Amino acid sequence: MAELTTAIFDLGGVVLRWDPRAAYADVAGPDDIERFMTEVAWPEWNRSLDGGRPLAEAEAELARRFPRWAHLASAYRENNHRAISGEVEGTAAVLAELRSAGVRLLALTNWSAETFAPTRARFPLLEVFEGIVVSGVERVLKPDPAIFRLLCERYAVTPAQAVFIDDVVANVDGARRFGLHGVLFRDAARLRAELAELGLL
Repeated sequence: MAELTTAIFDLGGVVLRWDPRAAYADVAGPDDIERFMTEVAWPEWNRSLDGGRPLAEAEAELARRFPRWAHLASAYRENNHRAISGEVEGTAAVLAELRSAGVRLLALTNWSAETFAPTRARFPLLEVFEGIVVSGVERVLKPDPAIFRLLCERYAVTPAQAVFIDDVVANVDGARRFGLHGVLFRDAARLRAELAELGLL
């Protein structure tokens, strides 16, 4: 196996806590939030944002197609700071240890360009990354191999020398197919142990 030199991190659910339901908690009860998310196919709606769709356009269509939920159309944008409530416990320490060991740190995230910008400003921890590739900026989503290729070309990463960490199985599998070493994130302690087994720590 080639010597590993680079760690590529997903952000939501790995570095930063993400609970989209929290964005709606002030404007709807738990049962209505679940009905809303089911009826509007919220994961697919959010994925379109991550793919680069403008928020205003997506919100207007949601309100038009689902008038019952029109009052919730803009809540995710307006309350995004509640959806991203803090850091995932323990990950910052793993990042610090990797940095001290001389490992290159990059990030690759499926995220709306419009909501990522204010989030980046809120969390100084993200400055640890040499570079961050955001799907909503690039208009291509994990696990499409194109976004892994973009990151590797932009930052001169040799896939066989890099490990990719994500909490979504499909994204880890996509990274492995591309030639990266994939690690499924469960918690920081297990991540550290797996990175140690790979020789990065």
